[in-house]
Amino acid sequence: MLKTALAGVGPMLVVCLDLEGVLMPEVWINVAERTGIPELRITTREEPDYDKLMRYRLDILDANGLTIDDITDVIEGMEPLDGAVEFLDWLRSNWQVIILSDTFSQFAGPMMDKLGRPTLFCHTLEIDEDSRRITDWTIRLEDQKCRTVEALRAMNFNIIASGDSYNDTTMLAAANAGILINPPQNVADEFPQHPVATNYTELRDAIQQAASAMGE
Repeated sequence: MLKTALAGVGPMLVVCLDLEGVLMPEVWINVAERTGIPELRITTREEPDYDKLMRYRLDILDANGLTIDDITDVIEGMEPLDGAVEFLDWLRSNWQVIILSDTFSQFAGPMMDKLGRPTLFCHTLEIDEDSRRITDWTIRLEDQKCRTVEALRAMNFNIIASGDSYNDTTMLAAANAGILINPPQNVADEFPQHPVATNYTELRDAIQQAASAMGE
């Protein structure tokens, strides 16, 4: 009979990271630059209500006749942030890593290829196959980043989480240790309980310090 964690198996560390703004550039900012539609530059760094933000984006895409293929063309031309691949390789050589993102499976493929195919939990778009319009989106779970962290902790994992935006803050709060990476000033000011890293060296040091404090 297997013994439970409470019977003597100690915690194991999992590092949970946001994707866009942490490892990859922001998809919608790149779409805005490629299409010349500045309204698409708004992200969860400015608008914390994700449903409101996505409806706003889809309305703009429809008004400009843009399809899923236009978006994926932009994504295929994006590269990881400088140092992201090396940082992620270092993390994965030491601990388990899960990318928790509010991106969509239809966007994720090219980004995951360039990052070495890490584990990713994200959402799904609904596509009209005739027009190739993005008609809606399906959320895997409400506040899936936070709920994933809570589930992992319930399984006796220690969690270090890092992200850059409003939609990462509940994940950071649910983790054993939460670290902001290059957040906008308004997010840093609103959540001063989380240390701020401004580059991968600082983030690596903060993760190592938190892991050491957990005995990992």
